[in-house]
Amino acid sequence: MRKRQDLDARISAVLRLEQTIEDNVGLIELGELEGDHAIVAEAEKALTKLQVEVAEQELETLLSGEADGNDSYLQINAGAGGTESQDWASMLMRMYTRWANQNKFKVSVLDEHSGEEAGIKSCTLEIKGHNAYGKLKTESGVHRLVRISPYDSNARRHTSFASVWAYPVIDDNIDIQINESDCKIDTYRASGAGGQHINTTDSAVRITHQPTGIVVACQAERSQHKNRATAWKMLKARLYERELQLQQEKIDAVNAKKTDIGWGHQIRSYVLQPYQLVKDLRTGYTSTNPASVLDGSLDDFIQASLAKRVQGLDSGVIEDID
Repeated sequence: MRKRQDLDARISAVLRLEQTIEDNVGLIELGELEGDHAIVAEAEKALTKLQVEVAEQELETLLSGEADGNDSYLQINAGAGGTESQDWASMLMRMYTRWANQNKFKVSVLDEHSGEEAGIKSCTLEIKGHNAYGKLKTESGVHRLVRISPYDSNARRHTSFASVWAYPVIDDNIDIQINESDCKIDTYRASGAGGQHINTTDSAVRITHQPTGIVVACQAERSQHKNRATAWKMLKARLYERELQLQQEKIDAVNAKKTDIGWGHQIRSYVLQPYQLVKDLRTGYTSTNPASVLDGSLDDFIQASLAKRVQGLDSGVIEDID
């Protein structure tokens, strides 16, 4: 039923766009015949505004993966470099939160560890909304920042790294089997806001899946029981995403156009000094307005990376995979 509703919505959107284009082209032809420049100008303005919606629908066509329509977890970790990298991780957290708000997604902080002086060491966000994972899945990788450090008294330029990892929230009809004996469960006192209770009880939960080394943690709730349930759900999602990743790696392995940039490697550079530029190293897409990108304007980057991935999938390589 959900798939049918999604298809109905997509078809209706295309038909509505076609009708709007046809109506405005008709108005332009009528205005030119009658010499009414106001009608022509109004119709042309309507068609220009329509470009934004067409771009949104084009992005929707790139989201046809099994879990693309699902909500998403987003994990951000600061790289080596102490305060500078931790500040960069907090900037990425802000960027993705703003992007989610612009897309009318709901954002919840499931886990957050603050840096000693500034920023964050790591965080996990849950982003809820249609196609949240599909839009975020190509954001996984290492993000690089170049800027004059505000923490350097000599005002030198620094390079910082932080990793981003997106994985889908899975629903009950996807069966993931986990042997609990393979898991190590730790409880600890949560950090951050929450009053006396959150800081005096071991309500936070961390689960380590020993065969894969995957670690998930949750401290969003005051109840250890609720945090434990959420952590198990996150672990299942990570294991499911791991299988998706392995499938993608198989596709990349036989794709003649494969580049050196893959999962877990640097995917994007954000340069604030000595010039202003954001460049995606996989697609070559660039922006000369880093402030806008860091304020959440990511859709063009996301669309470019999704389009490149779809081109790889359409090249026939899937047929060669066992």
